[in-house]
Amino acid sequence: MALCLFEDETVARLAPLTRTRAAFDLRVGARLLGEAQRAAFPDAGPLVLWTRPEVAGVTAEAHPDARVNAPLDGEGALFVNARWLVRDGDLLDAIRAAARPGEPARAWTQGDSVVAAWHPNPPAGPRDVAGLAETTEAVHDAILMDRLWHLLDDLEERLTHDIDLLGGQGTHDGARVQAGALLVHPERIHLGPGTTVRPGAILNAESGPIHVGAGAAVEEGAVLRGPVYVGPKAVVHPAGRVEASALGYWSKVGGEVQGSILHSLSNKAHDGYLGNSYLGRWCNLGADTNTSNLKNDYGEVTLWDAVAGDFVATGRRFLGLVMGDHAKCSINTMFNTGTVVGVFCNLFGSGFPPRYVPDFSWGGAEGLTAYRLEKALRVAEAVQARRNQPLTDAERALLGRIAGEAHGG
Repeated sequence: MALCLFEDETVARLAPLTRTRAAFDLRVGARLLGEAQRAAFPDAGPLVLWTRPEVAGVTAEAHPDARVNAPLDGEGALFVNARWLVRDGDLLDAIRAAARPGEPARAWTQGDSVVAAWHPNPPAGPRDVAGLAETTEAVHDAILMDRLWHLLDDLEERLTHDIDLLGGQGTHDGARVQAGALLVHPERIHLGPGTTVRPGAILNAESGPIHVGAGAAVEEGAVLRGPVYVGPKAVVHPAGRVEASALGYWSKVGGEVQGSILHSLSNKAHDGYLGNSYLGRWCNLGADTNTSNLKNDYGEVTLWDAVAGDFVATGRRFLGLVMGDHAKCSINTMFNTGTVVGVFCNLFGSGFPPRYVPDFSWGGAEGLTAYRLEKALRVAEAVQARRNQPLTDAERALLGRIAGEAHGG
């Protein structure tokens, strides 16, 4: 049985984050959506990924073990929506029981979305998987990432859930905990091989578990208040404060981070506040950058929706910044409550930038112009070289496509 993770039209609402990746590669806690989906079906055979053509190249590079937009060759397949945050329960049990040879085609839908579908003889290529099912069952409790703010919903619960599944709590083998560091409830703290916890650092797992990945560092005077996930090679700088947040692979953080996700390979290295926010990859926040996550009138926050082409109600009181890949801002930047910054933007100057900044924009509160592609690619090459990751042909082509769409080319 093949496991096929597929994207649907709703992924467009998750822009700018899905402009540069498939939806199953979005982080929603300590794990990516796709990592949870694969773990939920450990007995499945080949992994097949059906994505939008524009992100197929970067998806293939990110998943060398998978077949991307490949035919299924008549094998039985379980289709799983790339936006589904899989959790144990009756729905998962029912899908596992139905997805086996000899069982008829069946689909599980929630509203207009297919959550999952089983086909003993599926279509060879991407198409309407629900339309071929012999029976369709409506479900009501699936957690689907329909909007950007859903990526930050229930973050403390998601972090606790994921860290518990990752295991290893109470394991500190191969880590270097220096004199003067304090681990509160060490039985709920995992320190991976090669991690360093420097003098004066406090890791407090009283309110939730803490997972620090291999080769990461928590430096002098930094404070982690669980639940917190610190990915491999990530760094929390001296006096940094991190609470109820996920710091992805090789990210660097200073100042205060609360209720936020850094996907990976991004920097918020200096003082300043980042709250209830989501940063993609290769982002950089200048020193003393601050995000507002609460309106002065304590009212509902609105957020830009790429499909609606307008700001929409979120139902949330706390919501800060959503920043696409390769976006950067200068020192002392101020982001208003509910700001969306697109892919490869360069923001600077005094005042608040607009609450929606389109892809490949250059400027700030006083106005925006187009960020030239050739200059942007030079920056990307330099930035990625600092992490020993060359800019690939697939990444270059995707960024060129996004820039062309942004500039009307």
